[in-house]
Amino acid sequence: MKGLVLSGGRGTRLRPITHTAAKQLIPVANKPILFFVLENLAAAGISDIGIVISPETGDAIKDAVGDGSAFGVAITWILQDRPGGLAHAVSVAGDFLGDSPFVMYLGDNLIGTRITPFVEDFQRGSAAAMILLKEVDNPTAFGIATVDDRGHITRLVEKPKDPPSNLALVGVYFFTSRIHEAIEAIVPSARGELEITDAIQQLLDDGAKVDSRIIGEWWLDTGKKDDLLAANTTVLQDWGESSVRGDVDAASELTGRVDVGAGTTIRNSRIEGPVIIGPDCTITDSTIGPFTSIGRGTKITASNLRHAVILDGCRVEHIDDMRDSLIGQNVVIEGAGTDKALRLTLGDDSHVQL
Repeated sequence: MKGLVLSGGRGTRLRPITHTAAKQLIPVANKPILFFVLENLAAAGISDIGIVISPETGDAIKDAVGDGSAFGVAITWILQDRPGGLAHAVSVAGDFLGDSPFVMYLGDNLIGTRITPFVEDFQRGSAAAMILLKEVDNPTAFGIATVDDRGHITRLVEKPKDPPSNLALVGVYFFTSRIHEAIEAIVPSARGELEITDAIQQLLDDGAKVDSRIIGEWWLDTGKKDDLLAANTTVLQDWGESSVRGDVDAASELTGRVDVGAGTTIRNSRIEGPVIIGPDCTITDSTIGPFTSIGRGTKITASNLRHAVILDGCRVEHIDDMRDSLIGQNVVIEGAGTDKALRLTLGDDSHVQL
């Protein structure tokens, strides 16, 4: 069984961060989202993986992933020259996929479970496709499925005004080669793209069996700032670790699960976990509150931060209260003392003086 990871697109919902970075490489708990996806596939025994990339961000993704050996997999790079939809990405990957069954996994989605049991179920079964579903509170925002009492899909609809159920399609799909014929039979949607929901519906119309599994664990689409912060919170809360590889002085206090990278120094500061601080950082006279990730080489001085994702190489000085923020690489934020809570979204190389 092969894997197909979709890592194209322009990431417009995460700008300004994605003006200079691929959305799949934005870190959650200091690890790029795409790495969680590759690790999940590798843990399921899927070692032959195609990654669909775009012209805009493909080189950055290639540099980050390398040849796949760090994950125990082999990578084939597949260029999608335009954002033509998920089904279009499958079509572009046709030469790589051949007649093999495959898992299609969206490169900016996180789920709180291994896919191993789902891979095993699909390989044992006779369905042409299987999709993962999750109950959601806002079904009008997602592709929605209806299922019968055997778990077979009976209908799919994209972002319905009047949802037939609250079961949203998670970004993990399992297909046999029958999906290729289904894609050839559909036409672009109103937004000009080949929709995977239309292709799955075509399978149903052709009499194929489409199974489903409902996941009880969390599912996070990291396409927007608030989603990414929620993902960071969830991953730190569920998977965060306590490990101090840096230098913490006696005047500092660490509570809860705090992960401090090698080469990092913490002086006269309070860190309230879950928090992860990357290597080679300097934290001085500051308070770092829960659900914060701080990237490599960042310096924080006389500041109070919480519920934030801060990428590599940043400098934050004299900020009394920053929360709910997403900060790109090599950003400088300088304050002059204010009691207002700051909520910031800043792209790479920004410089803000307050």
